[in-house]
Amino acid sequence: MSQIFRHFGEALKGLDRDYTTGSIKKAIFFLSVPMVFEMVMESLFAVVDVFFVAQISTNAIATVGLTESVLMIIYSLAVGFSMAVTAIISRRVGEKKFKKAGDAAFQTIVLSLFIGAVLGICGFIYAEDVLRLMGGDAVLIAEGGDYAKIMYAGNLSIVLLFVNNAIFRGAGNPAIAMRTLWLANGLNIVLDPIFIFGLGPIPAFGVAGAAIATTIGRSIGVGYQFYHLLKGTGVVKLVRANVVWRTKTILNFIKVSAGGLGQFLVESASWIFLVRIISNFGAEALAGYTIAFRIIVFTLLPSFGIANAAATLVGQNLGALFPERAEKSVWAAAKYNAIFLVIVSILFGLSANPILSLFTQEETVMHIGKSGLQIICIGYIFFAYGMVVGQAFNGAGDTKTPLFISLFVFWLVQIPLSYWLSINMDWGVNGVFFSIAFCHSLYAVIAIYLFRKGKWKLVKV
Repeated sequence: MSQIFRHFGEALKGLDRDYTTGSIKKAIFFLSVPMVFEMVMESLFAVVDVFFVAQISTNAIATVGLTESVLMIIYSLAVGFSMAVTAIISRRVGEKKFKKAGDAAFQTIVLSLFIGAVLGICGFIYAEDVLRLMGGDAVLIAEGGDYAKIMYAGNLSIVLLFVNNAIFRGAGNPAIAMRTLWLANGLNIVLDPIFIFGLGPIPAFGVAGAAIATTIGRSIGVGYQFYHLLKGTGVVKLVRANVVWRTKTILNFIKVSAGGLGQFLVESASWIFLVRIISNFGAEALAGYTIAFRIIVFTLLPSFGIANAAATLVGQNLGALFPERAEKSVWAAAKYNAIFLVIVSILFGLSANPILSLFTQEETVMHIGKSGLQIICIGYIFFAYGMVVGQAFNGAGDTKTPLFISLFVFWLVQIPLSYWLSINMDWGVNGVFFSIAFCHSLYAVIAIYLFRKGKWKLVKV
Protein backbone atom coordinates (compact mmCIF):
# COMPACT_ATOMS: atom_id res chain seq x y z
CA MET A 1 0.00 0.00 0.00
CA SER A 2 2.84 2.39 0.80
CA GLN A 3 4.27 1.78 -2.68
CA ILE A 4 0.88 2.49 -4.29
CA PHE A 5 0.55 5.76 -2.38
CA ARG A 6 4.11 6.72 -3.31
CA HIS A 7 3.43 6.08 -7.00
CA PHE A 8 0.16 7.97 -6.72
CA GLY A 9 1.97 10.99 -5.28
CA GLU A 10 4.64 10.81 -7.98
CA ALA A 11 1.97 10.69 -10.68
CA LEU A 12 0.33 13.84 -9.33
CA LYS A 13 3.65 15.69 -9.07
CA GLY A 14 4.24 15.36 -12.81
CA LEU A 15 7.87 14.25 -12.98
CA ASP A 16 9.47 13.88 -16.43
CA ARG A 17 9.65 10.19 -17.36
CA ASP A 18 10.69 7.97 -20.24
CA TYR A 19 7.59 5.93 -21.14
CA THR A 20 9.32 3.91 -23.85
CA THR A 21 10.98 1.55 -21.34
CA GLY A 22 10.04 -0.25 -18.14
CA SER A 23 6.70 -1.55 -16.90
CA ILE A 24 3.69 -0.84 -19.13
CA LYS A 25 1.37 -1.03 -16.12
CA LYS A 26 3.38 1.66 -14.35
CA ALA A 27 3.47 3.79 -17.49
CA ILE A 28 -0.34 3.62 -17.78
CA PHE A 29 -0.65 4.40 -14.06
CA PHE A 30 1.68 7.42 -14.09
CA LEU A 31 0.03 8.85 -17.19
CA SER A 32 -3.61 8.00 -16.49
CA VAL A 33 -3.81 9.12 -12.84
CA PRO A 34 -3.33 12.84 -13.60
CA MET A 35 -5.33 12.49 -16.84
CA VAL A 36 -8.23 10.88 -14.98
CA PHE A 37 -8.11 13.58 -12.31
CA GLU A 38 -7.97 16.19 -15.05
CA MET A 39 -11.11 14.76 -16.63
CA VAL A 40 -12.82 14.28 -13.25
CA MET A 41 -12.59 18.01 -12.68
CA GLU A 42 -13.81 18.72 -16.21
CA SER A 43 -16.77 16.41 -15.72
CA LEU A 44 -17.44 17.78 -12.23
CA PHE A 45 -17.58 21.24 -13.78
CA ALA A 46 -20.27 20.04 -16.20
CA VAL A 47 -22.37 18.55 -13.42
CA VAL A 48 -21.98 21.49 -11.02
CA ASP A 49 -22.83 23.95 -13.79
CA VAL A 50 -26.15 22.29 -14.56
CA PHE A 51 -26.83 21.84 -10.82
CA PHE A 52 -26.87 25.60 -10.27
CA VAL A 53 -28.62 26.39 -13.54
CA ALA A 54 -31.36 23.85 -12.68
CA GLN A 55 -32.32 26.06 -9.72
CA ILE A 56 -33.32 28.86 -12.10
CA SER A 57 -35.83 27.23 -14.48
CA THR A 58 -36.44 24.43 -16.96
CA ASN A 59 -35.83 26.93 -19.76
CA ALA A 60 -32.42 27.71 -18.28
CA ILE A 61 -31.46 24.02 -18.40
CA ALA A 62 -32.77 23.77 -21.97
CA THR A 63 -30.70 26.85 -22.91
CA VAL A 64 -27.55 25.16 -21.62
CA GLY A 65 -28.42 22.03 -23.58
CA LEU A 66 -29.02 23.90 -26.84
CA THR A 67 -25.94 26.11 -26.45
CA GLU A 68 -23.61 23.26 -25.59
CA SER A 69 -24.91 21.07 -28.40
CA VAL A 70 -23.53 23.71 -30.81
CA LEU A 71 -20.42 24.28 -28.67
CA MET A 72 -19.68 20.63 -29.31
CA ILE A 73 -18.52 21.78 -32.75
CA ILE A 74 -15.98 24.08 -31.08
CA TYR A 75 -14.99 21.26 -28.75
CA SER A 76 -14.57 19.01 -31.78
CA LEU A 77 -12.27 21.58 -33.37
CA ALA A 78 -10.26 21.90 -30.17
CA VAL A 79 -10.11 18.14 -29.65
CA GLY A 80 -9.16 17.60 -33.29
CA PHE A 81 -6.29 20.04 -32.85
CA SER A 82 -5.31 18.43 -29.56
CA MET A 83 -5.19 14.97 -31.17
CA ALA A 84 -2.70 16.23 -33.75
CA VAL A 85 -0.69 18.02 -31.06
CA THR A 86 -0.48 14.91 -28.88
CA ALA A 87 0.48 12.72 -31.85
CA ILE A 88 3.21 15.08 -33.10
CA ILE A 89 4.61 16.12 -29.71
CA SER A 90 4.67 12.56 -28.34
CA ARG A 91 6.37 11.30 -31.52
CA ARG A 92 9.09 13.98 -31.28
CA VAL A 93 9.58 13.26 -27.57
CA GLY A 94 9.84 9.53 -28.29
CA GLU A 95 12.50 10.36 -30.89
CA LYS A 96 14.22 12.57 -28.27
CA LYS A 97 13.94 15.60 -30.61
CA PHE A 98 12.88 18.09 -27.95
CA LYS A 99 13.71 21.25 -29.93
CA LYS A 100 11.38 20.13 -32.75
CA ALA A 101 8.69 19.40 -30.17
CA GLY A 102 8.92 23.04 -29.03
CA ASP A 103 8.76 24.21 -32.65
CA ALA A 104 5.56 22.22 -33.20
CA ALA A 105 4.05 23.59 -29.97
CA PHE A 106 4.61 27.20 -31.05
CA GLN A 107 3.07 26.71 -34.50
CA THR A 108 -0.05 25.06 -33.11
CA ILE A 109 -0.56 27.81 -30.52
CA VAL A 110 -0.35 30.57 -33.15
CA LEU A 111 -2.89 28.80 -35.37
CA SER A 112 -5.18 28.18 -32.39
CA LEU A 113 -5.06 31.86 -31.38
CA PHE A 114 -6.23 32.95 -34.82
CA ILE A 115 -9.01 30.38 -35.20
CA GLY A 116 -10.27 30.78 -31.63
CA ALA A 117 -10.52 34.56 -31.98
CA VAL A 118 -12.47 34.36 -35.25
CA LEU A 119 -14.90 31.79 -33.85
CA GLY A 120 -15.40 33.83 -30.69
CA ILE A 121 -16.38 36.98 -32.59
CA CYS A 122 -18.75 35.12 -34.94
CA GLY A 123 -20.31 33.19 -32.06
CA PHE A 124 -21.04 36.34 -30.07
CA ILE A 125 -22.71 38.03 -33.04
CA TYR A 126 -24.94 35.12 -34.07
CA ALA A 127 -25.67 33.50 -30.68
CA GLU A 128 -29.42 34.19 -30.64
CA ASP A 129 -29.79 33.04 -34.25
CA VAL A 130 -28.14 29.76 -33.29
CA LEU A 131 -30.60 29.21 -30.42
CA ARG A 132 -33.50 29.97 -32.75
CA LEU A 133 -32.16 27.55 -35.36
CA MET A 134 -31.88 24.83 -32.71
CA GLY A 135 -35.58 25.12 -31.87
CA GLY A 136 -35.50 27.57 -28.96
CA ASP A 137 -38.66 29.66 -28.61
CA ALA A 138 -38.84 33.40 -27.93
CA VAL A 139 -39.11 32.98 -24.15
CA LEU A 140 -36.07 30.68 -24.02
CA ILE A 141 -33.99 33.05 -26.18
CA ALA A 142 -34.98 36.07 -24.06
CA GLU A 143 -33.87 34.26 -20.90
CA GLY A 144 -30.78 32.51 -22.25
CA GLY A 145 -29.50 34.70 -25.10
CA ASP A 146 -26.80 36.36 -22.99
CA TYR A 147 -25.61 32.95 -21.77
CA ALA A 148 -25.10 31.80 -25.36
CA LYS A 149 -23.34 35.04 -26.35
CA ILE A 150 -20.82 34.82 -23.51
CA MET A 151 -20.18 31.11 -23.99
CA TYR A 152 -19.59 31.47 -27.71
CA ALA A 153 -17.39 34.55 -27.16
CA GLY A 154 -15.17 32.38 -24.94
CA ASN A 155 -14.25 30.07 -27.82
CA LEU A 156 -10.64 31.30 -27.79
CA SER A 157 -10.09 30.06 -24.24
CA ILE A 158 -11.68 26.70 -25.11
CA VAL A 159 -9.36 26.09 -28.07
CA LEU A 160 -6.21 27.17 -26.21
CA LEU A 161 -7.13 25.16 -23.12
CA PHE A 162 -7.39 21.95 -25.16
CA VAL A 163 -4.34 22.56 -27.35
CA ASN A 164 -1.98 23.58 -24.54
CA ASN A 165 -3.03 20.61 -22.41
CA ALA A 166 -2.37 18.33 -25.39
CA ILE A 167 1.19 19.67 -25.48
CA PHE A 168 1.73 18.67 -21.85
CA ARG A 169 0.12 15.26 -22.39
CA GLY A 170 2.21 14.56 -25.49
CA ALA A 171 5.33 15.50 -23.54
CA GLY A 172 4.41 12.90 -20.91
CA ASN A 173 3.64 15.46 -18.19
CA PRO A 174 -0.15 15.34 -17.81
CA ALA A 175 0.04 16.62 -14.23
CA ILE A 176 0.28 20.21 -15.51
CA ALA A 177 -2.80 19.62 -17.68
CA MET A 178 -4.53 18.24 -14.61
CA ARG A 179 -3.66 21.25 -12.46
CA THR A 180 -4.81 23.58 -15.26
CA LEU A 181 -8.30 22.11 -15.29
CA TRP A 182 -8.43 21.95 -11.52
CA LEU A 183 -7.68 25.67 -11.44
CA ALA A 184 -10.03 26.62 -14.29
CA ASN A 185 -12.96 24.47 -13.23
CA GLY A 186 -12.39 25.00 -9.53
CA LEU A 187 -12.77 28.74 -10.12
CA ASN A 188 -15.91 28.07 -12.16
CA ILE A 189 -17.46 26.05 -9.35
CA VAL A 190 -16.74 28.82 -6.83
CA LEU A 191 -17.86 31.65 -9.13
CA ASP A 192 -21.00 29.93 -10.46
CA PRO A 193 -23.32 30.67 -7.51
CA ILE A 194 -21.81 34.16 -7.08
CA PHE A 195 -22.57 35.29 -10.63
CA ILE A 196 -25.81 33.33 -11.02
CA PHE A 197 -27.49 34.38 -7.76
CA GLY A 198 -25.45 37.48 -6.86
CA LEU A 199 -23.27 38.27 -3.87
CA GLY A 200 -22.61 41.68 -2.33
CA PRO A 201 -21.87 44.21 -5.10
CA ILE A 202 -22.09 41.51 -7.77
CA PRO A 203 -25.64 41.40 -9.18
CA ALA A 204 -27.53 38.20 -10.02
CA PHE A 205 -26.96 37.51 -13.72
CA GLY A 206 -29.14 34.40 -13.80
CA VAL A 207 -28.17 31.76 -16.36
CA ALA A 208 -25.72 34.24 -17.96
CA GLY A 209 -23.76 34.14 -14.70
CA ALA A 210 -22.84 30.52 -15.39
CA ALA A 211 -21.24 31.60 -18.67
CA ILE A 212 -19.35 34.44 -16.97
CA ALA A 213 -17.95 32.08 -14.33
CA THR A 214 -16.96 29.50 -16.94
CA THR A 215 -15.17 32.02 -19.18
CA ILE A 216 -13.25 33.58 -16.27
CA GLY A 217 -12.13 30.16 -15.02
CA ARG A 218 -11.00 28.94 -18.43
CA SER A 219 -9.13 32.18 -19.22
CA ILE A 220 -7.16 32.00 -15.97
CA GLY A 221 -6.40 28.33 -16.72
CA VAL A 222 -4.92 29.33 -20.08
CA GLY A 223 -2.72 31.90 -18.33
CA TYR A 224 -1.44 29.14 -16.02
CA GLN A 225 -0.58 26.97 -19.05
CA PHE A 226 1.46 29.72 -20.69
CA TYR A 227 3.32 30.29 -17.42
CA HIS A 228 4.62 26.70 -17.53
CA LEU A 229 5.36 26.71 -21.25
CA LEU A 230 7.37 29.93 -20.98
CA LYS A 231 9.08 28.97 -17.71
CA GLY A 232 11.35 26.68 -19.69
CA THR A 233 11.86 23.80 -17.24
CA GLY A 234 9.83 21.05 -18.91
CA VAL A 235 10.65 18.62 -21.72
CA VAL A 236 8.64 20.81 -24.11
CA LYS A 237 9.05 24.55 -23.67
CA LEU A 238 8.68 27.76 -25.63
CA VAL A 239 11.91 29.71 -26.07
CA ARG A 240 13.03 32.43 -28.49
CA ALA A 241 14.43 29.84 -30.92
CA ASN A 242 10.95 28.33 -31.36
CA VAL A 243 9.40 31.66 -32.40
CA VAL A 244 9.81 31.08 -36.13
CA TRP A 245 7.05 30.45 -38.66
CA ARG A 246 7.56 26.94 -40.05
CA THR A 247 5.25 26.23 -42.97
CA LYS A 248 6.16 22.54 -43.13
CA THR A 249 5.28 22.04 -39.47
CA ILE A 250 1.98 23.88 -39.89
CA LEU A 251 1.03 21.81 -42.95
CA ASN A 252 1.89 18.59 -41.11
CA PHE A 253 -0.21 19.73 -38.18
CA ILE A 254 -3.18 20.59 -40.42
CA LYS A 255 -2.88 17.24 -42.18
CA VAL A 256 -2.95 15.24 -38.95
CA SER A 257 -5.55 17.43 -37.24
CA ALA A 258 -7.92 17.28 -40.22
CA GLY A 259 -8.80 13.69 -39.40
CA GLY A 260 -9.22 14.41 -35.68
CA LEU A 261 -11.27 17.50 -36.41
CA GLY A 262 -13.39 15.52 -38.83
CA GLN A 263 -14.03 12.79 -36.25
CA PHE A 264 -15.44 15.14 -33.68
CA LEU A 265 -17.23 17.34 -36.18
CA VAL A 266 -19.00 14.24 -37.43
CA GLU A 267 -19.90 13.12 -33.93
CA SER A 268 -20.78 16.62 -32.72
CA ALA A 269 -22.94 17.33 -35.75
CA SER A 270 -24.76 14.07 -35.07
CA TRP A 271 -25.37 15.23 -31.49
CA ILE A 272 -26.90 18.44 -32.85
CA PHE A 273 -29.29 16.39 -34.94
CA LEU A 274 -30.13 14.26 -31.91
CA VAL A 275 -30.87 17.35 -29.80
CA ARG A 276 -33.01 18.70 -32.61
CA ILE A 277 -35.01 15.45 -32.58
CA ILE A 278 -35.38 15.64 -28.79
CA SER A 279 -36.59 19.26 -29.02
CA ASN A 280 -39.73 17.93 -30.76
CA PHE A 281 -40.81 16.50 -27.40
CA GLY A 282 -40.65 19.78 -25.44
CA ALA A 283 -38.52 21.60 -22.86
CA GLU A 284 -38.93 18.77 -20.30
CA ALA A 285 -37.38 16.31 -22.75
CA LEU A 286 -34.48 18.70 -23.40
CA ALA A 287 -33.96 19.21 -19.67
CA GLY A 288 -34.02 15.46 -18.97
CA TYR A 289 -31.56 14.81 -21.78
CA THR A 290 -29.27 17.65 -20.64
CA ILE A 291 -29.10 16.38 -17.05
CA ALA A 292 -28.59 12.76 -18.12
CA PHE A 293 -25.94 13.80 -20.64
CA ARG A 294 -24.02 15.83 -18.03
CA ILE A 295 -24.06 12.89 -15.60
CA ILE A 296 -22.86 10.53 -18.33
CA VAL A 297 -20.08 12.98 -19.24
CA PHE A 298 -19.12 12.95 -15.56
CA THR A 299 -18.21 9.27 -15.94
CA LEU A 300 -16.99 9.20 -19.53
CA LEU A 301 -14.47 12.05 -19.19
CA PRO A 302 -12.36 10.23 -16.57
CA SER A 303 -12.58 7.21 -18.86
CA PHE A 304 -11.35 9.42 -21.68
CA GLY A 305 -8.36 10.24 -19.46
CA ILE A 306 -7.29 6.59 -19.63
CA ALA A 307 -7.73 6.71 -23.41
CA ASN A 308 -5.50 9.81 -23.57
CA ALA A 309 -2.82 7.91 -21.66
CA ALA A 310 -2.95 5.20 -24.33
CA ALA A 311 -2.57 7.83 -27.08
CA THR A 312 0.57 9.26 -25.46
CA LEU A 313 2.08 5.79 -25.01
CA VAL A 314 1.37 4.90 -28.63
CA GLY A 315 2.96 8.10 -29.94
CA GLN A 316 6.09 7.93 -27.79
CA ASN A 317 6.67 4.21 -28.38
CA LEU A 318 6.22 4.50 -32.13
CA GLY A 319 8.71 7.38 -32.06
CA ALA A 320 11.13 5.11 -30.19
CA LEU A 321 10.47 2.33 -32.76
CA PHE A 322 8.68 0.03 -30.30
CA PRO A 323 5.35 -0.71 -32.06
CA GLU A 324 4.65 -3.94 -30.14
CA ARG A 325 5.01 -2.13 -26.83
CA ALA A 326 2.59 0.49 -28.15
CA GLU A 327 0.00 -2.19 -28.94
CA LYS A 328 0.34 -3.89 -25.57
CA SER A 329 -0.22 -0.53 -23.88
CA VAL A 330 -3.51 -0.08 -25.73
CA TRP A 331 -4.99 -3.44 -24.74
CA ALA A 332 -3.95 -2.96 -21.11
CA ALA A 333 -5.52 0.53 -20.97
CA ALA A 334 -8.72 -0.75 -22.61
CA LYS A 335 -9.07 -3.51 -20.01
CA TYR A 336 -8.73 -1.08 -17.10
CA ASN A 337 -11.20 1.28 -18.77
CA ALA A 338 -13.75 -1.50 -19.22
CA ILE A 339 -13.55 -2.47 -15.54
CA PHE A 340 -14.18 1.14 -14.52
CA LEU A 341 -17.19 1.66 -16.80
CA VAL A 342 -18.84 -1.66 -15.88
CA ILE A 343 -18.78 -0.55 -12.23
CA VAL A 344 -20.29 2.80 -13.23
CA SER A 345 -23.06 1.18 -15.30
CA ILE A 346 -24.05 -1.00 -12.33
CA LEU A 347 -24.15 2.10 -10.12
CA PHE A 348 -26.41 3.96 -12.57
CA GLY A 349 -28.68 0.94 -12.91
CA LEU A 350 -29.21 0.77 -9.15
CA SER A 351 -29.13 4.46 -8.16
CA ALA A 352 -30.51 6.49 -11.07
CA ASN A 353 -33.32 8.12 -9.07
CA PRO A 354 -31.17 9.36 -6.14
CA ILE A 355 -28.58 10.74 -8.56
CA LEU A 356 -31.15 12.58 -10.69
CA SER A 357 -32.95 13.96 -7.65
CA LEU A 358 -29.85 16.06 -6.93
CA PHE A 359 -30.63 18.11 -10.05
CA THR A 360 -34.41 18.21 -10.38
CA GLN A 361 -37.63 17.20 -8.64
CA GLU A 362 -39.83 17.45 -11.72
CA GLU A 363 -41.28 14.00 -12.33
CA THR A 364 -41.26 14.13 -16.15
CA VAL A 365 -37.68 15.41 -16.31
CA MET A 366 -36.52 12.74 -13.85
CA HIS A 367 -38.27 9.98 -15.80
CA ILE A 368 -36.59 11.00 -19.06
CA GLY A 369 -33.21 11.40 -17.38
CA LYS A 370 -33.48 7.96 -15.76
CA SER A 371 -34.25 6.35 -19.11
CA GLY A 372 -31.24 8.09 -20.63
CA LEU A 373 -28.86 6.88 -17.94
CA GLN A 374 -30.03 3.29 -17.92
CA ILE A 375 -30.32 2.81 -21.69
CA ILE A 376 -27.04 4.47 -22.65
CA CYS A 377 -25.12 2.57 -19.94
CA ILE A 378 -26.03 -0.71 -21.63
CA GLY A 379 -23.25 0.04 -24.11
CA TYR A 380 -20.66 1.19 -21.56
CA ILE A 381 -18.31 -1.79 -21.91
CA PHE A 382 -18.15 -1.09 -25.65
CA PHE A 383 -17.64 2.62 -24.93
CA ALA A 384 -14.54 1.65 -22.93
CA TYR A 385 -12.82 -0.20 -25.76
CA GLY A 386 -14.02 2.19 -28.44
CA MET A 387 -12.56 5.20 -26.64
CA VAL A 388 -9.15 3.66 -26.02
CA VAL A 389 -8.72 2.10 -29.46
CA GLY A 390 -9.96 5.27 -31.18
CA GLN A 391 -7.44 7.35 -29.27
CA ALA A 392 -4.72 4.82 -30.04
CA PHE A 393 -5.25 5.46 -33.76
CA ASN A 394 -5.05 9.20 -33.08
CA GLY A 395 -1.92 8.85 -30.96
CA ALA A 396 -0.28 7.08 -33.88
CA GLY A 397 -1.22 9.97 -36.16
CA ASP A 398 -3.76 7.80 -38.03
CA THR A 399 -6.70 10.16 -37.60
CA LYS A 400 -8.37 9.11 -40.87
CA THR A 401 -9.41 5.62 -39.74
CA PRO A 402 -11.50 6.83 -36.76
CA LEU A 403 -12.90 9.57 -39.04
CA PHE A 404 -14.29 7.07 -41.53
CA ILE A 405 -15.68 4.89 -38.74
CA SER A 406 -17.36 7.94 -37.16
CA LEU A 407 -18.79 9.07 -40.48
CA PHE A 408 -20.38 5.68 -41.11
CA VAL A 409 -21.62 5.03 -37.57
CA PHE A 410 -22.81 8.45 -36.42
CA TRP A 411 -24.20 9.89 -39.67
CA LEU A 412 -25.25 6.93 -41.78
CA VAL A 413 -26.55 4.83 -38.89
CA GLN A 414 -27.18 6.87 -35.73
CA ILE A 415 -29.12 9.85 -37.14
CA PRO A 416 -31.55 7.84 -39.31
CA LEU A 417 -31.96 5.24 -36.56
CA SER A 418 -32.72 7.91 -33.94
CA TYR A 419 -35.34 9.57 -36.13
CA TRP A 420 -36.95 6.29 -37.13
CA LEU A 421 -37.18 4.96 -33.58
CA SER A 422 -38.25 8.25 -31.99
CA ILE A 423 -40.74 9.50 -34.60
CA ASN A 424 -41.79 6.61 -36.82
CA MET A 425 -41.76 3.89 -34.15
CA ASP A 426 -43.08 6.31 -31.51
CA TRP A 427 -40.36 5.48 -28.97
CA GLY A 428 -40.00 9.15 -28.13
CA VAL A 429 -36.76 10.24 -26.45
CA ASN A 430 -35.90 6.60 -25.69
CA GLY A 431 -35.33 6.07 -29.41
CA VAL A 432 -32.47 8.57 -29.30
CA PHE A 433 -31.00 7.01 -26.16
CA PHE A 434 -31.10 3.52 -27.66
CA SER A 435 -29.42 4.66 -30.87
CA ILE A 436 -26.60 6.25 -28.85
CA ALA A 437 -25.90 3.00 -26.98
CA PHE A 438 -26.13 0.87 -30.12
CA CYS A 439 -23.98 3.09 -32.35
CA HIS A 440 -21.16 3.58 -29.86
CA SER A 441 -21.05 -0.20 -29.46
CA LEU A 442 -20.90 -0.57 -33.24
CA TYR A 443 -18.05 1.96 -33.36
CA ALA A 444 -16.04 -0.11 -30.86
CA VAL A 445 -16.49 -3.36 -32.80
CA ILE A 446 -15.33 -1.80 -36.09
CA ALA A 447 -12.40 0.04 -34.44
CA ILE A 448 -11.10 -3.12 -32.76
CA TYR A 449 -11.25 -5.05 -36.03
CA LEU A 450 -9.25 -2.41 -37.91
CA PHE A 451 -6.79 -1.89 -35.05
CA ARG A 452 -5.89 -5.58 -35.08
CA LYS A 453 -4.88 -5.28 -38.74
CA GLY A 454 -1.94 -3.11 -37.58
CA LYS A 455 -1.65 -0.56 -40.39
CA TRP A 456 -1.53 2.25 -37.80
CA LYS A 457 2.01 1.13 -36.88
CA LEU A 458 3.30 2.34 -40.27
CA VAL A 459 1.96 5.93 -40.06
CA LYS A 460 4.58 8.72 -40.17
CA VAL A 461 4.03 12.17 -38.60
